[in-house]
Amino acid sequence: MDAALLLAALASRAGDTVDFMAHDRITRAGVYGASRTELLGRVVEAMAPLTPALIESDSTAMVSAIVRRTRRRALVVLLTDLNASALDEGLLPVLPLLSTRHQVVVAAVADPRVDRLASGRSDAAAVYDAAAAERSRGERSAIASRLRHNGVEVIDAQPADLAPALADRYLAMKAAGKL
Repeated sequence: MDAALLLAALASRAGDTVDFMAHDRITRAGVYGASRTELLGRVVEAMAPLTPALIESDSTAMVSAIVRRTRRRALVVLLTDLNASALDEGLLPVLPLLSTRHQVVVAAVADPRVDRLASGRSDAAAVYDAAAAERSRGERSAIASRLRHNGVEVIDAQPADLAPALADRYLAMKAAGKL
C-alpha cells in the first residue's frame, strides 16, 4: 500500500494521470480519472477495505481489465509476488499483451527471513534451511530474468525498501524519457 501511495503521489505531482486497480480473481477496487487534488484520498478510500486472501490471481482477467481501461501508452505497475509457478501459469502467457503496448514494472516484496536462513551454518538443520533459501532466491532471480527478457522492469526489494525502490525506478524512467 505504501508503494502504491508513494508512486501515485509522485506521478500525480509530476503531472501524470494515475489510475489504481486492485485485482485478484476480480477487480476489488479501482480509482480512475481522479484529479490531482483528490487522487490520494480516493486511493486510500479504495484500499482501506481490501483484505488479503490466499487465492490465485486471474492474470488474464487483470490484463484484460487494464487493456480495456488504458488506451494510450502507459506505465503499468504490477505489485505481485515473484512466485515462479504462479507467474508461469498466470502472468507470463498474457504479459505480451501489456508489454508490447505499455511500459511494465513488476514490483515484489522479498521475504527477509530468506536472507537470514541463507546465512545459517550452525548445524545440519541450518545448512538445509540455507540450501532451501538459496534455491528460493535462485528461483526468484530466474523468474525476474524471464520477466526482463519480456521487456518488463523488475523490482524485488525488502519490505521497507519496496516503496522507495519503486519511486526511484519511476523517477529514473521519467528522467530517461521512457514515460
